[in-house]
Amino acid sequence: MTPEQRRRNKIAGLVLLAFVIAVFAWTVLRGSSMLAGSAIN
Repeated sequence: MTPEQRRRNKIAGLVLLAFVIAVFAWTVLRGSSMLAGSAIN
């Protein structure tokens, strides 16, 4: 692997990681708000 390929893979990995964290956070926030809503109702 050339340094260029390694750098591209690192960037791709960071983008993928950020995407996974964003989806996870969104799911947790939505789930907690849904739980709170059902608790009130």
